[in-house]
Amino acid sequence: MAAQEVQPSETIAKLKSESEALKTKLEEERAKLHDVELHQVAEKVDPLGQFVMKTRRTLKGHGNKVLCMDWCKDKRRIVSSSQDGKVIVWDAFTTNKEHAVTMPCTWVMACAYAPSGCAVACGGLDNKCSVYPLSLDKNENLAAKKKSVAMHTNYLSACSFTNSDMQILTSSGDGTCALWDVESGQLLQSFHGHAADVLCLDLAPSETGNTFVSGGCDKKANVWDMRSGQCIQSFETHESDINSVRYYPSGDAFASGSDDATCRLYDLRADREVAIYSKESIIFGASSVDFSLSGRLLFGGYNDYTINVWDVLKGTRVSILFGHENRVSTLRVSPDGTAFCSGSWDHTLRVWA
Repeated sequence: MAAQEVQPSETIAKLKSESEALKTKLEEERAKLHDVELHQVAEKVDPLGQFVMKTRRTLKGHGNKVLCMDWCKDKRRIVSSSQDGKVIVWDAFTTNKEHAVTMPCTWVMACAYAPSGCAVACGGLDNKCSVYPLSLDKNENLAAKKKSVAMHTNYLSACSFTNSDMQILTSSGDGTCALWDVESGQLLQSFHGHAADVLCLDLAPSETGNTFVSGGCDKKANVWDMRSGQCIQSFETHESDINSVRYYPSGDAFASGSDDATCRLYDLRADREVAIYSKESIIFGASSVDFSLSGRLLFGGYNDYTINVWDVLKGTRVSILFGHENRVSTLRVSPDGTAFCSGSWDHTLRVWA
């Protein structure tokens, strides 16, 4: 008996409509949990007073756009990478440069400090993530000790060490994220689920945290289980590319910044978006977001050269910081929460407090 012929296009159309129906169902289920807005709950909370933040240090030395930066756990050192292929380690107190590496490629889009402070990782258009051990000997040639850890099939967009120096998590323009062993360069786990370039990632803050969140050009923010490689939650409410994701300090929520000129807050336990940080007057995309140590403030770096500071609970803007002369590309709060650093296409980094 001949099996009934089914056209592949028919089955695809059928599956598509089925997935759309399931999506609608999911949205309905999520909507049932939506009982009250965050700013309504926060109405009784005292408003934030006036606070003054100024540029306390300006780090000059990159010959081109600063693309990424990361703080060392010692709360003092900073690593930054730029379009000219340079990776510089700075002392943020004295503004001295402690190490400099010239990468074999331009557009070094990702850099990260190892938890021990003894190494930095970086990569970009070379599709690789390279780890450089840092030594106290200032004259030592760092490039000779370079170790290529990760290989993607497209540019590296972000990298981050897990809670040890031994593993590194990367995201790439090839649409995947991956977990690598630093010593052997072995791929431990890969994460497939984005339909376009992955632009950013952030690890869950808890010591036991085996999850991370990633955002990309498919307008999706996905939460992943590092052990299984599965996507466990996905949020698609942005209207354009997601440039930055950052966990709330408690690990129960995360914020995202997007080219649609908004930042958004997603609650993982309620499984939904709970706040949008936007104003009519803000029309340029947000390139980078980070929380203050308490989680009450959300700092956003924007393409109109400004940094907006948002009250996370009330959803209002509490401050706007001027100083950079080109778009703000990267922003990180220091590990002790006393300052934050921003990097810009104006070739400089600024430390604010």
